[in-house]
Amino acid sequence: MSERLDLLTLRVVMAVAESGSISAGSDRLQLAVAAASARISSMEAALGIRIFERSSRGVELTSAGRMLVQRGRELLADADRLATDLRDWSLGLAGQVRMLANASALLQVLPQRLEEFTRSHPRIRVDVEERMSPEIHAALAEGRADVGVVDAMAPAPGLAYFPFFRDQLALVVPAGHGLAGASEARLHQLLGENFIVIAGSNAVSMRLFNAAAAMGETLKVRLQMRSFDAACRMVAAGLGVAVLPAAAIAPQLAHLGLNAIPLVEEWTQRTHYLALRTGDEAPAAARTLVEALREA
Repeated sequence: MSERLDLLTLRVVMAVAESGSISAGSDRLQLAVAAASARISSMEAALGIRIFERSSRGVELTSAGRMLVQRGRELLADADRLATDLRDWSLGLAGQVRMLANASALLQVLPQRLEEFTRSHPRIRVDVEERMSPEIHAALAEGRADVGVVDAMAPAPGLAYFPFFRDQLALVVPAGHGLAGASEARLHQLLGENFIVIAGSNAVSMRLFNAAAAMGETLKVRLQMRSFDAACRMVAAGLGVAVLPAAAIAPQLAHLGLNAIPLVEEWTQRTHYLALRTGDEAPAAARTLVEALREA
């Protein structure tokens, strides 16, 4: 049935019906009259109906032809919309993007920038899920996500990376702590402290543990929390100290009586990257999202 109703022949029928003659219809489509007439005859034979009544005055639709034109107009409109959607998908103007982002990005920069992006690109749907940076790398590499925001301590092969934003890790202590009034701190000053860390394989804890290991030291971990907020609340309760991104915990600093002291060591300076899955299967809309986020 699809061969009997090929779109070009259907467009010929529509043009002839609207213009009232085969010659005028073929001119509209820039087809030879004989080619247009042959297409109509072929469709009539395939469907077993007459589409037009022919006379010296031109052509007139039969009852079957009128139904074909009415339904064909809807079919061609759908085909045109499909062609537009496919073109926009290939150009990165429409589609769906699976995005994974670390907590720092979600707390610091992504909400506003994603809101701006969805307003300017209403035909691109961005699905966002919070994950830790190492998990994001794995998901991108395995094709389970298209774009990620990561603290890329060790870039993964097969991914393209673009600098996105920077932040700094700080020592978080309760107001009455001995370092609460300090203008800066270093890790060697903290080796006797009880630490409250973020649980699991995450970039913040990995940086902290790696820095201690480089000094030949092992930190005393007292509590492991799943979120920055929970870690801050444990610090406020006097149960230990934490190393967290200062910008991401601004609300907790303001309301929980905490102090954030800059850690003046290289490992505390972080660049977060937009990581993009590459290859033929990566949606073009993902690159559109990355470019827009970088420009915002």
